[in-house]
Amino acid sequence: MKKSLIAVALAASAAGFPAAAGAQGTTEASPHTLSANMGLVSNYRYRGIDQTNGKPAVQAGIDYGHASGIYLGTWASNVSWLSDAGAGAVSNSIEMDLYGGYKGSAGGIAYDVGVLRYYYPGTYPAGFVSPHTTEVYAAATWNNVTLKYSHAVTNLFGFADSKGAGYLDLTGNFDLGSGFGLVAHVGYQRIPSGSVGGAQVRAKSDCSYADWKLGVTREVAGIGIGLAYVDTNAKGDLGECYRNAYNRDLGKGTLVLSASKTF
Repeated sequence: MKKSLIAVALAASAAGFPAAAGAQGTTEASPHTLSANMGLVSNYRYRGIDQTNGKPAVQAGIDYGHASGIYLGTWASNVSWLSDAGAGAVSNSIEMDLYGGYKGSAGGIAYDVGVLRYYYPGTYPAGFVSPHTTEVYAAATWNNVTLKYSHAVTNLFGFADSKGAGYLDLTGNFDLGSGFGLVAHVGYQRIPSGSVGGAQVRAKSDCSYADWKLGVTREVAGIGIGLAYVDTNAKGDLGECYRNAYNRDLGKGTLVLSASKTF
């Protein structure tokens, strides 16, 4: 889950390919950029929900961008939420994201549209609802504030009959001076009611929830350090959507410490 996530988001610089020499002997900037990132978080939270049962995660990604605005990327993290659900015979331990889109600007508003595929390689028992998810998204940024909407065109993260689920994300990043930054976020995950074989298995209110985050960031010796408080109102009591087999409330508030580096 490309998170932007549940760890504190940090600005990334891009390293360009070698530039080509022009006909007049001048150096022209390459239209291509390529960057890589690595990170460590004390707990991987995506849209406020615990993905690693309170344990740390190692994460990494590669991004390609073109001067036209087109971009492609991939990102990965260790996860445990599928095996933690107690379904049995689930071997997954990795999330892999593939995404691509187009960025541009108009009238002082920067926009971003694209598609994102979440893939969870592994083996699953017969009848298990596939966790693999595809979303399309659109975002608009004005000054330091971004509003983004993501819409699932498949079932969402293994919820049966959840095609059409949507996530609305409002995030602000602000310069506090002296190298410190502030990130503030609020989001709402809507998961529609669902039925299997004509029998209702979920009401809209069962698994839909709001999440929020407030954090600070600072670069230290070239490493981006972040500390954020993440919380939700997701239903995590016994037998509810966000309680795992280890009796853990996956949406309960917590502090998340992160460290990241972009190359």
